[in-house]
Amino acid sequence: MKVPENDDPMSLSNHLLASLLEQIQSINNFKGKWALIKSKLSGLGAQLAEFSEFPASFSNPLAVDLLRSISQTLNEASSLSRKCQSADLAEGKLRTQSDIDAVSAKLDRHIKDSEILIRSGVLQDGGVTVSSKKEAARVESRNLITRLQIGTTESKNSAMDSLLGLLQEDDKNVMIAVAQGVVPVLVRLLDSSSLEIKEKTVAVISRVSSVESSKHVLIAEGLLLLNHLLRVLESGSCFAKEKACIALQALSFSKENARAIGSRGGISSLLEICQAGTPGSQAFAAGVLKVLASLDEIKENFIEENAVFVLIDLAASGTALAQENSIGCLCNLVSDDEKLKLLIVKEVGIEFAVDFVRQLASSPHIADALIAEDFIPRLESALNCGVLAVRIAAARAVYVLGFNSKTRKEMGECGCTIALIKMLDGKAVEEKEAAAMALSSLLLYTGNRKVFRNDERGIVNAEANGCSWCLCLLAETCGNEC
Repeated sequence: MKVPENDDPMSLSNHLLASLLEQIQSINNFKGKWALIKSKLSGLGAQLAEFSEFPASFSNPLAVDLLRSISQTLNEASSLSRKCQSADLAEGKLRTQSDIDAVSAKLDRHIKDSEILIRSGVLQDGGVTVSSKKEAARVESRNLITRLQIGTTESKNSAMDSLLGLLQEDDKNVMIAVAQGVVPVLVRLLDSSSLEIKEKTVAVISRVSSVESSKHVLIAEGLLLLNHLLRVLESGSCFAKEKACIALQALSFSKENARAIGSRGGISSLLEICQAGTPGSQAFAAGVLKVLASLDEIKENFIEENAVFVLIDLAASGTALAQENSIGCLCNLVSDDEKLKLLIVKEVGIEFAVDFVRQLASSPHIADALIAEDFIPRLESALNCGVLAVRIAAARAVYVLGFNSKTRKEMGECGCTIALIKMLDGKAVEEKEAAAMALSSLLLYTGNRKVFRNDERGIVNAEANGCSWCLCLLAETCGNEC
């Protein structure tokens, strides 16, 4: 049968397939294997017929590439079939058998890829006029999701880059891709032999997890996805670990997933990241641990891994987000556990916690939230704490929180003014300075000045420590000049 010249890939594939089916009838060696190949060719022929029903098959890059790959495999099979028609196998029985198996495996892949391409809807999109941004995103995401499932590793890698770019543009694009079925495809790609594709897949999954309405789709993937991400925590790159932590933070809100993370070595891996990871990965790892620590049945795992010491170190040295998450984790851990509370006090954990609250309070919005959560009475307790560093941190927090008359009044009514007057009498210079700074804010409220004036220690300590501004404020209330 003569091969058509300058023909399209579809006609060429059909021609080669028909020619190969004729040749198989004359084969004398490995008839069983060739019978299996013949049945696969019949299935492939049906798919080629289905391709021809879509005009886009002749121009769609995915379809054209697949048809060319099919033609190449059919050419290989045709050459191999001619060798098997001879009584003697020039290249030997084992080599020929291996070549037949390789061709059979390629046909399996072509059949699978053809099925994916037909079912994807990409071939129907070829005749659709895109009339909106949303429709354009839908068509592009469908095309990219299909590319992730067929073709070479290089092609899939390129598609992953494009998909990540599309999803970064807009949360709506994430929701469109999720609706198109991207999540199951991503989970399968975590089994890829390509490390680069694996890491990019984790990055895409972390992006999906950042969109609230898409989290449930990731959670529905269950332990399969969870186990992949836990393996990334153990052996992935710094980049992959950070992205895996972001995804796990979303997945851990499912109690079943949280238990699985705790029972499968996840806590140990997360704590290692808290100790030696990048600043970003430390923060996200602590975020996952914060969620896990809220489950009573997992708390024992934290104790076994010496998590308290790691978290306290991170609360002292990490980024703002890492500090927030590590302190939140410690709070969840010590809830209803007096022994752990004492352990944290011994490790000077309270100092870091109070100091961190001071940093947060520099934002008026966060300061308002702290006040609404009845934080001020707790601050007064910290001012009277027996640990010097805690008192200093608390005094600095008072200074930051005293940004308006309302908070100054509330702190005065809770006893902060009296506690700060007492601190002025302390031995440490740093304590006196912190107390004086806090009082400089509180005494702007008239009621607090009255408390200060009525306390003998206040006047004496102000004079002894050179707090002239205190005396000025008091003089002003009496109508005198300073």
